[in-house]
Amino acid sequence: MADDELEAIRRQRMAELQAKHGDVSNDHKGQQEAKQKDTEMRNSILAQILDQSARARLSNLALVKPEKAKAVENYLIQMARYGKLGGKISDSGLIEILENVSQQTEKKTTVTFNRRRVMDSDDEDDY
Repeated sequence: MADDELEAIRRQRMAELQAKHGDVSNDHKGQQEAKQKDTEMRNSILAQILDQSARARLSNLALVKPEKAKAVENYLIQMARYGKLGGKISDSGLIEILENVSQQTEKKTTVTFNRRRVMDSDDEDDY
């Protein structure tokens, strides 16, 4: 009888795990679909506001610096949503935007030297 009870518990636990795993995979699929829809929407908006050469330049930038390309895309989409764009952005217009973004995100690096005095055998008398 203990074997029958143990088997029933195993089946119940297996059913719970399968149900849980099924929910996780469905949730994961939902996230992928949402991500795909978001990507399609972004591409659609960018196709409307950028001409062909600017779109090619942005794609090339995305290959080299994906974070910077994403920031520029977000900036362009935000400008389009608020109606700040007059028409399609040309390659030269995109270059100006990229320069502005570069200036804003430019990292200022400074180098400092921390010099420490090293004790020599001659310095032992001073202390």
